[in-house]
Amino acid sequence: MSCNFFYHGGNLEEEARDIGIKVDKVLDASASIVPFNSPKHLRRHLKKAISTHHLKNYPDRNHKLLKEAISKWHNISPDMILPGNGASELFTWAAHDASKYGTSGLLSPGFSDYSRALNCWDASYLQIPIPLIWANKMAQKFPVIPKTKVLWITNPHNPTGQLWSRESIEPLIPNYQLIICDEAFLDLVPNGADESLLPLTKKYSNLIVIKSLTKLFSIAGLRLGYAIGSPERLLNWKRLRDPWPVNGLAISAGIKLISEEKELNAWINKIHKWINKEGKWLYSQLELIPEIMPLTSSTNFLLIKGNFPLINIRKKLKERSILTRDCRSFEGLNEYYLRISLQKRKGNKKIISNLKEIIRSNE
Repeated sequence: MSCNFFYHGGNLEEEARDIGIKVDKVLDASASIVPFNSPKHLRRHLKKAISTHHLKNYPDRNHKLLKEAISKWHNISPDMILPGNGASELFTWAAHDASKYGTSGLLSPGFSDYSRALNCWDASYLQIPIPLIWANKMAQKFPVIPKTKVLWITNPHNPTGQLWSRESIEPLIPNYQLIICDEAFLDLVPNGADESLLPLTKKYSNLIVIKSLTKLFSIAGLRLGYAIGSPERLLNWKRLRDPWPVNGLAISAGIKLISEEKELNAWINKIHKWINKEGKWLYSQLELIPEIMPLTSSTNFLLIKGNFPLINIRKKLKERSILTRDCRSFEGLNEYYLRISLQKRKGNKKIISNLKEIIRSNE
């Protein structure tokens, strides 16, 4: 059994060392995490949690209170929920099940962690190209129907930001032995919950939905995600995996974030307003640069295509302490693409002004 490594954005410490500056001096538009500090009430809670049993004692292996909080938020039974060490750990176990059914269909371009997880179990997979030109309308019809036993879906899609409609996906579910839907970015999308496949897990035992709290709440360092699916499937995952995959502080943080409804709704509204405002602004500014073309996105990142290779542009942005995502790690993309994650207005202005200067200097 082999397990390969994959490239991911957000390699802040390594990138900062490479350019010889401190981490807090880097503008990171390579990782698609919201650019705000995590919620104040969470930070206060974690300070208290460090001095209590959450740090000293072994965490609850059954995640009872966390599952109850998630259950209330999504109106789903606790026995259909399995918390994990970020979404990536859960992809590994989803891939374990996928390996039993046959070939997986992966949309291309797509997130490389799915192939990483499948390679852990020597599972077969096919890259299924999707169109890289689409209408501005969101949500959109799912673009392809792979003829495989298993289908992996990212909604909204990474790296394009396309939002697929639930209406177009549901008819596909009975055609597959297993469908894994990664909704790591969906809670960031204004009205994105309307397209979630989560309610369908009650109807289809061959459907797994994997969600993440790390991007929405800016807590990637804590590593916290969860899978929703049939109780029998998730119980089997629990038997196979490490005894304590989620640490006590992450469990405590998740309960705090989800169970306080007023603060939860206020935070999500804040994120949706930010994406609506800054997404439109950044897209409009990128459109004014004739050498590149931004592609319409529903979420907190934009894929851009250049009239020329953008590797040197990325390198020069990095020299100016601005990180963008090298898209060569996405199957189906090449050196002509970059992905830029939304920042606050000041950060977005910095990205645009430096991008214009670097492109002009290359002319």
